[in-house]
Amino acid sequence: METFLKQVAHDLYKKTEGDFTKVAIVFPNKRASLFFNEYLAQESDRPIWSPTYVSISELFRQSSDLTIADPIKLVCDLYKVFQKATGSKETLDDFYFWGEMLIADFDDADKNMADTKALFSNLKDLNELMDNYDFLEEGQKEALSQFFHNFSIDQVTELKQRFISLWDVLGDIYTEYKTLLESQSVAYEGMLYRQVIEQLDVETLPYNKYIFVGFNVLNKVEHTLFKKLNEAGKALFYWDYDTFYLNKIPHEAGEFIRRNLRDFPSELPVSCFNNLSQPKDITFIESPTENGQVRYLPQWIRENLTPEEKETAVVLCNEALLQPVLHSLPDNVKHINITMGFPLSQTPAYSFVNALLELHTSGYNPNNGRYLFAEVISVLKHPYTRQLSPEAEKLEQILTRDNRFYPLPSELKQDEVLELLFTPRRNNLDLCCMLSEALKEVAVIYQQQAASHSDAFDQLYRESLFKTYTLVNRFHTLIESKELNVQAGTFQRLLTRVMSSSSIPFHGEPAIGMQVMGVLETRNLDFRHLILLSVNEGQLPKAGGDSSFIPYNLRKAFGMTTIDHKIAVYAYYFYRLLQRAEKVTLVYNTATDGINRGELSRFMLQFLIEWGHPIQRKQLEAEQSPQGSTPITIEKTPDIMERMKKVFDLQSNPKAIISPSALNCYLDCPLKFYYKYVAQLSAPDEVTADIDSAKFGSIFHYAAEHIYKDLTAHGKLITEEDLNALLKDEVRLQTYVDNGFKELFFNLPLDEQPEYNGIQLINSAVILKYIQQLLRNDLGHTPFTFVGSERPVFEQVSIQCPNGTIQSRIGGIIDRIDTKDGTLRIVDYKTGGDADIPANIASLFIPDKKRSNYVFQTFLYASIVCKILREKNDDRRVAPALLYIHRAASENYSPIIQIGEPRKPKESVEDFAKYEEEFRKHLNELLETIFNPHISFTQTDIEDKCAYCDFKALCKK
Repeated sequence: METFLKQVAHDLYKKTEGDFTKVAIVFPNKRASLFFNEYLAQESDRPIWSPTYVSISELFRQSSDLTIADPIKLVCDLYKVFQKATGSKETLDDFYFWGEMLIADFDDADKNMADTKALFSNLKDLNELMDNYDFLEEGQKEALSQFFHNFSIDQVTELKQRFISLWDVLGDIYTEYKTLLESQSVAYEGMLYRQVIEQLDVETLPYNKYIFVGFNVLNKVEHTLFKKLNEAGKALFYWDYDTFYLNKIPHEAGEFIRRNLRDFPSELPVSCFNNLSQPKDITFIESPTENGQVRYLPQWIRENLTPEEKETAVVLCNEALLQPVLHSLPDNVKHINITMGFPLSQTPAYSFVNALLELHTSGYNPNNGRYLFAEVISVLKHPYTRQLSPEAEKLEQILTRDNRFYPLPSELKQDEVLELLFTPRRNNLDLCCMLSEALKEVAVIYQQQAASHSDAFDQLYRESLFKTYTLVNRFHTLIESKELNVQAGTFQRLLTRVMSSSSIPFHGEPAIGMQVMGVLETRNLDFRHLILLSVNEGQLPKAGGDSSFIPYNLRKAFGMTTIDHKIAVYAYYFYRLLQRAEKVTLVYNTATDGINRGELSRFMLQFLIEWGHPIQRKQLEAEQSPQGSTPITIEKTPDIMERMKKVFDLQSNPKAIISPSALNCYLDCPLKFYYKYVAQLSAPDEVTADIDSAKFGSIFHYAAEHIYKDLTAHGKLITEEDLNALLKDEVRLQTYVDNGFKELFFNLPLDEQPEYNGIQLINSAVILKYIQQLLRNDLGHTPFTFVGSERPVFEQVSIQCPNGTIQSRIGGIIDRIDTKDGTLRIVDYKTGGDADIPANIASLFIPDKKRSNYVFQTFLYASIVCKILREKNDDRRVAPALLYIHRAASENYSPIIQIGEPRKPKESVEDFAKYEEEFRKHLNELLETIFNPHISFTQTDIEDKCAYCDFKALCKK
């Protein structure tokens, strides 16, 4: 394979006879010059002077006294001109992002040398004088006519009026803006290019010959430069193309090359450019996922890496794949050259600054002087914070444990570093200073550690820290000089965007090793073996056009860049890359994700149709072996039995208790009982602004408990008058609910006001309604005697085991006990679920998805209370009750539990003594089963019980 650059080097060496002292070679980018130098050296058998290599942008910049200004300063200067021209009160925050768009339009207009006086003239005048614009080509006149056909000046809407009024001053803004920039000796790129061309005297240029190599699309300033140099006999042109697409008209890949060859003939004969029509080994591969392509890459490299590694290239149409690609390179790659910079957005320095920006903008409320939990945790969890502060991890655990949704700065400043990070910042300048100081602190850590020469990422992260520091300082300078005066949110977006678009260059020898590159870096370079990843529609060509204030038809009419240009440019890159390659693999992703539809690129489809040779088509398939889950059985070994004694035996643990929840857990799943109560595993603490059903119920219980505690402070009898008075006092009831939130959810002292979000406010309102419903329900039960709420009840039990007897306790906390007419009600509040009717007592002890945990729990409490009453010779009946608050509004609602077979008459359990003996018999059997060393802990067979289990990942059932 003879590469394009090798052909150029050979031809140019012959024409110059090796004398390059007054020769400048101009490439579209710098990378090609490194390869070209190598080819040039091969042409000579003696040392020669190297020609001067410049990129096209360097050529323009060297010819001007102006310098390219900082992009942020450019927008700030434009804002001053805009305000003066329009008298607008629009803030820089609102102006900034479309100010960038306006500069991009000015830049494009200048690079294409558009008649800006005509373009930005009054739209009405533009319409009337359209026929007099002789400088427009026929197609451009048609585009202008099309614009006015769609944009009727006579029918003015409010939006159209705003567009017209701004358009009418754009000419003044454009002129004033350029004057202001010129007075500061700065410019935007298009302004500099245009000034160079308009003032250019080719005789004053420093070189005798300018060799233009490998260009494609030329804007008007480049075309004019080429023309002037060509007319002065100072230019040679080398175009890279292939007759396959050049001679097909229309074909977008050859659109600009045809024009260039017409205006500036090539030094190389057409015979050098007939490669794409030859047979090649081309394969199209579809991948089910984006990362699936990367997983295939090592296999492709092992099979296709050329002996001379630089002749093999991996081209990423989606540059976000760079990091996974770097991690997947196989060992047989000896050298690698990465042409793309490593994205700063994928480094810890970026995420650290981003987390701090979020903390001090959206994460801080200046009205109440509090931070938001999520933003605080994001900073505390960052590896840099952990390295800087020994208190960070401990503080995170405390905030999580205490559900501190809105922590104060004072409780976060646990050491000097945390004081630096969590001191509220008054303005953007303070924020910049804090970011700089924080980055310096991290730099000190890196200085104390020896640099790792084997770990590329360690070196990258050190470099990224410096890059981030310089970017923050750039903003610091702009803010300090009063150039940039924006709100904190805009400052955050600007800094984030500038960091996101920055990259860290890889150091290495570009002309050695396998090449990993983006599509733009492939210009002028040829490879024998080639793989392109993510050749999808939307990636090649890139989706969407750049935003513009100038409508499409006006852009087209005045010769400015349009989306059609961009598609043609990408088509050229695609076909040019294939033309000399011997083996090409094009991989695309078929997964549909949001707006990415998983289509192969239009260029692949077009090539498939028009290329006359066979193309292999393959599919990647991920080998999926279903994850088999082996049943888990925990034998009750002597060690485990010993552990159970330590947990449940009063002799080993004076606080031992077997709660109804533990017994229900065993009946639902013995293995879960083992994990939770024997191994004592627990799910990690989480802080969430959402209120789950358990927390919702706890707050309701808290409010109900404290209402009745206050009502019975001077007597246990509850009357109708007491409840009516309370129902009328909604503010007082809301206070009980608020106090529940403070204590159980926000972990605040009672004298501090909680900060509710929308969902929490809704939950608060619902709990208040439930409290009112409870009181209304109790009105129908008055007068009654309130015995107590949240009352603990326990009973000592002896559990017979093959190895002896275990002394333990069963019991728990009863939500409420009240008495009336010789009946003691054991009431359990429920804020969710439906009333269950067990068929009989035995059904409560048989594992089943419809087994009633609630009834089991209430019956257990009832059996303990029955025994306590018997021991006191108290002959009151015990009635277990489940009060479903959300169902209690219905007429004739009774919380008393019913029992009975399906489709048969049900019996209300108004005296539990009738069922106590049978219940205790089954209860003893259950306890003996739990402590029987011969019965293992096994997984449940009822899959419904696994849906919300904390141990689902551990169990893998």
